[in-house]
Amino acid sequence: MMLARGIPASSCYACCLIVIFSCSVFAGCHRNASFRLRGNANCTWSLERHTRSYNHLEGDVRRRRLYSATEYFLKIDKTGKVKGTQRKNCINSILEIRSVSVGVVAIKSVSTGYYLAMNKKGRLYGTKEYNQNCKFKEKIEENRYNTYASLKWKHKGRRMFVSLDRNGTPRWGHKTRRRHLSAHFLPMPVS
Repeated sequence: MMLARGIPASSCYACCLIVIFSCSVFAGCHRNASFRLRGNANCTWSLERHTRSYNHLEGDVRRRRLYSATEYFLKIDKTGKVKGTQRKNCINSILEIRSVSVGVVAIKSVSTGYYLAMNKKGRLYGTKEYNQNCKFKEKIEENRYNTYASLKWKHKGRRMFVSLDRNGTPRWGHKTRRRHLSAHFLPMPVS
């Protein structure tokens, strides 16, 4: 369809969209960057991406068994010792994973009441009292396994990860890396 003077309708439509977009941009200015408009009017505008609110994720609780790529379930026994077990029905391997902030979780054994924690040297242990050592950064890796890195502690600038070796023994955090399979866990739903 052609409009008057041989201008195609699609071009006219595109021009209208550009005008509408331009008006909405300058009408809804933001305060982070300023531009000078005609008539000495000041307007501010930002191209920054607005942060989303993830408050609905805080306090989210999941009951899971953390199954390591080394074929062990993470467990915290009644003395607070952290280790791996190959028993599928071990009561101490049922964990409560609670979101404490975006991407940060606290992991607690349901049966023993111990929180998973990592000290400054990278040793995993269980503690009855929740503290800064109990916060772990949860990340879904490309292979769809999760990694859990200490939020508080690093070793020479590198994150220290929750990890079970091929015998089900926890590895010291300074010896772990994100790419190690021993640090990869599948959170398996508890039935």
